[in-house]
Amino acid sequence: MQAAPATRTKRHADRQGRRDRPGRPGARRTRIALAAGLLTAVLALSGCGGAGDDSGKSADRRAAAPAQQDGVGSGAGGAEKGAGGSAAAKKPNPSAAAHVIRTASLSVEVKSAPEAAAAARVTAEAAGGLVADEKTEQVDATRASSHVVLRVPQGEYDSVLRELSGTGKLLSRTSTAKDVTDQVVDVDSRIASQRTSVARVRKLMDRADELSDVVSLEGELSNRQAALESMLAEQASLKDRTTLATITLNLSEPEPRAKAVAGDEDGPGFLDALSGGWHVFVTVIKWLAMALGAAAPFLAVAAVVVVLWQRLGRRGGKAGPEGE
Repeated sequence: MQAAPATRTKRHADRQGRRDRPGRPGARRTRIALAAGLLTAVLALSGCGGAGDDSGKSADRRAAAPAQQDGVGSGAGGAEKGAGGSAAAKKPNPSAAAHVIRTASLSVEVKSAPEAAAAARVTAEAAGGLVADEKTEQVDATRASSHVVLRVPQGEYDSVLRELSGTGKLLSRTSTAKDVTDQVVDVDSRIASQRTSVARVRKLMDRADELSDVVSLEGELSNRQAALESMLAEQASLKDRTTLATITLNLSEPEPRAKAVAGDEDGPGFLDALSGGWHVFVTVIKWLAMALGAAAPFLAVAAVVVVLWQRLGRRGGKAGPEGE
């Protein structure tokens, strides 16, 4: 829109140049005016171009801003979705975070208690556990019993329990599960607080200058340290009991009488009657022999008396006829 005045100025300068001759003062003024007009035209054109460029850039920026905002929103949404997905993926499983103490007690009747105890030991060790206690004793001349305490990992508890129950005749089985999650969390919290308290007392000891203050702080530190050690021992005990389950196994052998009665279902036979009669006969002979042995002294004395009596009677009979 400013190009027309610049063109008119240039044409006027050309006509003025043709009229003026070089070397005159008017020609010099004409050249100065021409230069000023050209400079003004250039500045005007550059200003229009810069304004156009600026307006174009501003429009481009305004057009790009919503797109950038959409992109940022979509990126934020994607980030939120990703964070939500990762949070959902990393969400802890309540059952996995629970702390449970599992115990079981089994009573099983087996053919050989020592052999069954050895098999139970192998089963526990194969599952990654251990034998906490084992005792085998002889009940009588023919029977033995075993008492075994096994510690097995929580993940192998059910499988080991099933395998031990199938080693013989199951007499009894009890199992318990105690959730101590709240107790574990409480102990952990108290340990953290107690450690902070111990550290605070140590800092006070470092700053103490008076001997009385040092002695008092040492006693306080000793008490808090002892409490902390007690809490740590409780924490270790809970960790051990919640990591390894306890199975108490009692193994016993059947009584011989039970075997005889179980095998004698048809009643007594000829051999049983013969055995019973022989037993009675032997018993009678024993009693007769005992009676004879008890009466033997009396029989011997009676025999001596009879013999003496007979001899005295014979002598008296002979003396009577001779006297007459």
